[in-house]
Amino acid sequence: MKKYKVALTIAGSDSGAGAGIQADIKTFSSLGVYAATAITALTAQNTCGVRSVLDVPAAFLGEQLDAIAADFDISAVKIGMLGSGGNVRTLTAFVKNVVSAVPVVLDPVMKSTSGCSLLDGASSEDVFELMRSVTLVTPNIPEAEMLTGVTINDVGDMVAASRALLAMGCRNILLKGGHLASNHLSDVLMMPGQPTVIFETDKVVTRNLHGTGCTLSSAIAAFLCQGQPLAKAVENAECYVKKAIFASKDVVVGEGNGPLNHFFSPMPMFKSN
Repeated sequence: MKKYKVALTIAGSDSGAGAGIQADIKTFSSLGVYAATAITALTAQNTCGVRSVLDVPAAFLGEQLDAIAADFDISAVKIGMLGSGGNVRTLTAFVKNVVSAVPVVLDPVMKSTSGCSLLDGASSEDVFELMRSVTLVTPNIPEAEMLTGVTINDVGDMVAASRALLAMGCRNILLKGGHLASNHLSDVLMMPGQPTVIFETDKVVTRNLHGTGCTLSSAIAAFLCQGQPLAKAVENAECYVKKAIFASKDVVVGEGNGPLNHFFSPMPMFKSN
């Protein structure tokens, strides 16, 4: 009997549906994998920004994870917004004890684009313990600066910050360069013992970039779910996000930063024996 490949997203809910758990479900679905979910926090937000955040209690997050793990064969995991220190510790235990043999992508969402804090009460050691436990960490530049203390002004600084994160015990790093003042986008993939890969593309002039980071990390998880090696999964995810941005660049959704077009070319559901 054939089964759908299942990817689990653990993230916050975006009531505007451009980022967070909603963007992850759209991404998984468009790339042909079944989306299971566990919600870390609820946000009241729209395209103009985050108004408030309500963290899910760590015990209830644990119940969600237990329910999913008991019923589904999970082939990949994406972790986004963490919500609280208790959630971070719950997720670390889940990654180490339940899905240790499964690829896990962590997008360490700490602040919204509008500056709202999205991580409450977690120590730096809590965060790094989780980061050291996953397959790939995908910070943006402000997050990498916060985690490493390295000031990032160019691609060379991105490489230095990626090396610092590996030295701190992270397994693999994809540092996203969307915050650089440049006409090009540069993302740095660093894996121990392998050449550094820099993905470069021209910036698309659009206001519809809300959820780009969530979409990239969930696309990587979707391709890992299908059995692709990490470097290939990242390459394909980079291509998917670029096309999703281009497909939405002239569309108006809301009064602020709109979403990507996740369904520009949906794939059939990926099945395995």
